[in-house]
Amino acid sequence: MVDISVNNLTKFFVIGENLLEGLSFEIQEGECVAILGRNGCGKTTLFRILTGEIDFDDGEVYVNPNKRLGLISQIPQFPAGFTVEQVLRSAYDEIMCIRNKMQLLEQEMAENATQEQLRRYDDLSNRYESGGGYEMDVEVDKVCNGLGITQKQRSQSFDSLSGGEKTRVNLARLLLEKTDILLLDEPTNHLDLRSVEWLEGYINAFKGTVLTISHDRYFLDQVADRVIEIVDGHAEFYSGNYSFYMDEKQARFDLQMKQYLQEQAKLKQLGYTVERMKGWGINNRALYRRAMSIQHRMERIKKTERPKTEKHMKATFSEKDFSGDVVFKMKNVSKSFGERMLFSGVELNVEAGERIAILGDNGTGKTTFIRCLLGEEDCEGKLQFGPTVKWGYLPQTIHFDHPERTLYDTMLYEKNCTPQEARDRLGAFMFQGEDVFKTVGTLSGGEQSRLRLCMLMGDKINLLVLDEPTNHLDIASREWIEAAIEEFEGVLLFVSHDRYFIEKFAERIWLLEDGAIRDFPCGYAKYRAILDREAASKTPAPAAPKEKKEKPKGGTKEQDKLIRRLEREIEKLEQEIAALDEKIGVAGSDYEEVLRLVAEKETAENALMERMEQWEQAQTD
Repeated sequence: MVDISVNNLTKFFVIGENLLEGLSFEIQEGECVAILGRNGCGKTTLFRILTGEIDFDDGEVYVNPNKRLGLISQIPQFPAGFTVEQVLRSAYDEIMCIRNKMQLLEQEMAENATQEQLRRYDDLSNRYESGGGYEMDVEVDKVCNGLGITQKQRSQSFDSLSGGEKTRVNLARLLLEKTDILLLDEPTNHLDLRSVEWLEGYINAFKGTVLTISHDRYFLDQVADRVIEIVDGHAEFYSGNYSFYMDEKQARFDLQMKQYLQEQAKLKQLGYTVERMKGWGINNRALYRRAMSIQHRMERIKKTERPKTEKHMKATFSEKDFSGDVVFKMKNVSKSFGERMLFSGVELNVEAGERIAILGDNGTGKTTFIRCLLGEEDCEGKLQFGPTVKWGYLPQTIHFDHPERTLYDTMLYEKNCTPQEARDRLGAFMFQGEDVFKTVGTLSGGEQSRLRLCMLMGDKINLLVLDEPTNHLDIASREWIEAAIEEFEGVLLFVSHDRYFIEKFAERIWLLEDGAIRDFPCGYAKYRAILDREAASKTPAPAAPKEKKEKPKGGTKEQDKLIRRLEREIEKLEQEIAALDEKIGVAGSDYEEVLRLVAEKETAENALMERMEQWEQAQTD
């Protein structure tokens, strides 16, 4: 069944410049489709058309009238003084109305109930149950826990929340409404990793239809069944997730370029032949007619357009030479605000060339930790940098002292460069032509991040500190920054919720939770595997054990048990890896299946390596 159909849709805001032109696609019931495209291509405009918020100029739009549709980017207005709890409960307005009717009937039936009253009460009770009335409290708690909406926050006024917090509460309300068609516009913005993973699980279990706009590539890989990319106002289709889209897009580009070059070579050869035959045909009408015939045939040939290559930023960090091994040391570092302890007793050493991700839930103090490290916040303990360390810092919230200045003037005054250097550096970051005369205050969040990076990359640094560097950036801009960071050979320390970015760069992970920092000397995939194993090994505490004399822990028997258990696990993992090798051989040309099996084998090999290390340690003990 078709839930959404768009046929030959046209929308313009300036006459003669169509934002959407001839856009056509269909969304089947139960699909999760990613809508991609560069910033400004019309993705959000499409969502506003689907919800009926704005009209369109031509074409047809169909949304299943029997389905409830919700858009996350819209935050409805609520009465003044409404608490977060009341906003969440507004998802159950219809159910609450039924419950009020039931309570009135209960009062009427207190003394003498008629058959009609009993029938009406039975009908209301069935509707209340089928609508999820009895599970309402459980559902609200489940969604709030998943999205990190605390009990304290639920009692706050909705108007007092930040924009990001309002977006998160509105997402929770939408999910509680049991909407049939979800339109999610950047749903992972303002969510920490735990909440994003919860949302992925929710979407994958959701039986309705989902359209999502997102710049979170890892998120798109987890949830998208297929991709629709908006290019020059029309749709291009890819029947897979983001990784499939990237591979397929490159394959299409290569094929189109190959066809284009072959056609150009053929046309060039035919043109050369025509010119020669025209010369020979001066005194030979037959040859001349043949030359003109070939020329007419060349004009009728359907020519392949040269595929467009996107402009990329040509930017690299200027690096300062580093001498020595230790970049910085932290000894017994602590930070608190009043009675609230963010972290304490931190003991960390960082050496040259390391790439470290700082992870943790929202509010655990990741940004404060960075500010303490760079001396922007006071803290207890000892911090020591190497003598030749020079750091560059990109904060999460970008601030310019003179927002009234143009980009060009900002570079001249703040970076003390020549007019030509200012132009060249801005141009490398895609600020070209008249763009350089925009005032800084009028830039979008993504453009401000790009300008700050442009200013940062001119400095000679050997420690690069980034706080949410991919926030507000579209996918192309993220890839530009990643390309620049790949060339940087100094120490990289960053906070990010972008798992694609983390997986690409993190070689060491610091997890900030429960007032402490855990140090994982590994990449993101192994880090996740360790946390998953820890979560699986946790068992509920035994209930009321019988009183008995406590036996001392450890000892030879305990070690023997541990060694035997590890040997069984090692044997099982070796068998699993051997079985996966056989499956990979059988899968043959099934590319997607081979990739899945290889990833599964890599996870098993990592687990085997860890068990072997544990076994060696147990033998030593």
